Amino acid sequence: MSHRRRIRVITGAALLLLTATACSAGKTTVGTLSFRAHDSPVEVTYSNTPVQGCHRIGLPHGAAHVENNTLVDVVLYRTPQCQKTDEAVGIYVPTTTSNVTAPGSLPWRSFSVVH
Repeated sequence: MSHRRRIRVITGAALLLLTATACSAGKTTVGTLSFRAHDSPVEVTYSNTPVQGCHRIGLPHGAAHVENNTLVDVVLYRTPQCQKTDEAVGIYVPTTTSNVTAPGSLPWRSFSVVH
């Protein structure tokens, strides 16, 4: 393999890797994601949330109700850092749906976006 071709192959591989890792950088959800605590009128709504990372739900005692009015699916977690545990795996909530926790179960504390 010639030196020039080797440089082109390495450059192409580097560009492909950069494109794959940056494809969701800067992207946000379209629509709103609303959370409400059990038996509470207070609601927290997120708009244009970044699709990357873990997002804490801004309710002091967590959320029991969610309405996903975005164009993306989300996963809800019972831990503040989007961690799954043996007792509490993530709950998948598809786009344009809602969900409610079961009575007596732990509230949701964080969420991540499926992208």
